[in-house]
Amino acid sequence: MTVIAIDLGGTKVASAVVSEAGDIVARGYALLGDRGGADVARLVLDQVRSLLDDQSAGGARPDAVGVTVPGIYRADRGTVWAPNIPGWADYPLLDELRNALGPNIRVTVDSDRAAYILGETWRGAAAGVRDAIFLAVGTGIGAGILVDGRVLRGHADIAGAIGWLALDRPFLSRYVSCGCFEYHASGPGLTNVARDLLAATPEYHGDLRRGPANALTTSRVFDAFDLGDPIAVRVLDDAIQFWGMAVANLVSLFNPETIVFGGGVFGPAVRLLDRIRVEAERWAQPISMRQVRLVASTLAGDAGLYGAARLAIQGE
Repeated sequence: MTVIAIDLGGTKVASAVVSEAGDIVARGYALLGDRGGADVARLVLDQVRSLLDDQSAGGARPDAVGVTVPGIYRADRGTVWAPNIPGWADYPLLDELRNALGPNIRVTVDSDRAAYILGETWRGAAAGVRDAIFLAVGTGIGAGILVDGRVLRGHADIAGAIGWLALDRPFLSRYVSCGCFEYHASGPGLTNVARDLLAATPEYHGDLRRGPANALTTSRVFDAFDLGDPIAVRVLDDAIQFWGMAVANLVSLFNPETIVFGGGVFGPAVRLLDRIRVEAERWAQPISMRQVRLVASTLAGDAGLYGAARLAIQGE
């Protein structure tokens, strides 16, 4: 048995044919460009059909498709809220795919958070674990939460939107659009904090002062941190506290066996896991904290594909 996995992001759609054993046997990839609305759905369908045709020619036509989406999948009506895709405030993706592919292809859709944790507990750093969390830190921050082997989705399928964790006070208006945690410790959050510090430290004339502040990137912050730049050190010291507090809250709430760190920031921030653990130990329920493993993703950019494949195989 093989299935088709689709990992739809805010800028791209990656696809793969995946065997029941978890081997990727074919791949596809396309950029969204400026597409929105139905054009994005057609691009997803193009990827599915291309892989179906290729596999059918070899006599092994997949009979299931799993799709992961960058936002909220509303399972009760099969629609997607994806803020980075124009026209996807309540897009009827499930019906579109089912109508186009016909009754012989089973289609399953879910959030990227759910897919990440399913991928990592199937073929990644938390393989075989039944209580685990995938902490995705990139453009945003989210968590895929697995409890007793099942993905926790919540009443309105929004569980895991932990960018809104309240980890500081007082409340500031800048938290409205993305949440406190995400403002401080996502990829853009690191540059947010760096710009705030640059504005508050006029006597600083180091590397991060070069060029316009709005052109500052996360990679430059990490490069400056490696050189001991005082602003970059303060930015990442601040982020470590936020990541550590978030881990402590997740550990105290869910008592996971493993927390997997992934996304574009982890990456370069993997080297900070030991410091994050030290910070988390200050705040967390101590017995739970002693038992939990903090590990880096081993699937990197393929976590979504493996998770989408798992969705297709399980048929949830």
